[in-house]
Amino acid sequence: MATTLNPYLSFRDEARSAMDLYQSVFGGEVTRSTFGELNMSEDPAEAEKIMHSQLVTPGGMVLMAADTPNSMEYTSGGPISVSLSGSDEAELRGYFEKLSADGGTVVLPLEKAPWGDSFGMCRDRFGISWMVNIGSSPT
Repeated sequence: MATTLNPYLSFRDEARSAMDLYQSVFGGEVTRSTFGELNMSEDPAEAEKIMHSQLVTPGGMVLMAADTPNSMEYTSGGPISVSLSGSDEAELRGYFEKLSADGGTVVLPLEKAPWGDSFGMCRDRFGISWMVNIGSSPT
């Protein structure tokens, strides 16, 4: 099996809601395990926090997420952006619109870029940054 690279997003008590949003945007199936189910925290307040969740979309995208335990430092959104690229304009514009809606923000409108593709940046309501590039071939 080939090595895969999957975004793994961290949240503070919002992993469940974030993964529900991403499932509504991208489709697919979400699996999740809590700290309580896996006996991974001695803090009863963390029993329902998500220790690991994974979204697998019909197109093969994989997105993972977890809640950061209370004892660990957490920075919302972090310095990482998730990039979506391809040639299916309707699909990618739909993702951009859904991710930037309902409390999200458009950082850079999705429009023609100097390199010839359409490009835009947004931040979803959980503070995750997304870049969308629509070109003639996925890069």
